[in-house]
Amino acid sequence: MKRRVLSMNSTANHADDGIARIIGVIMAICGAAALFIAGSTSVKAESGIASVYAYSGSKTASGERANPGGLTAAHRTLAFGTHVRVTNRRNGRNVTVRINDRGPFVRGRVIDVTPAGASALGFSGLAPVKLVAQN
Repeated sequence: MKRRVLSMNSTANHADDGIARIIGVIMAICGAAALFIAGSTSVKAESGIASVYAYSGSKTASGERANPGGLTAAHRTLAFGTHVRVTNRRNGRNVTVRINDRGPFVRGRVIDVTPAGASALGFSGLAPVKLVAQN
């Protein structure tokens, strides 16, 4: 029996190099291939660089007013309203933020957090982080 795991981790197409998104398993049974969906395509955990939002006082992609004091964040693909546990890998501090915007649009970055979120995580510019989706 031959097993092959497929992933959407194409570094040519995505900056999300650390995403663990298994979308299917192909098994060859008696020379016939069958496709089984092994999990959803939603992000469960990923690692990368977090940055601090540069707020302009406008609305977010979800339609909410931008609030630098709120514990919210921007992510490229997670659904609006998803709660994400963000852990600073340098100091171990963590905070739960709610996704309400799209971004970041810089290669290698996985999340933009508000200044309040960055303060809770103990950084002011960029930081290596681990994300775990809560719902």
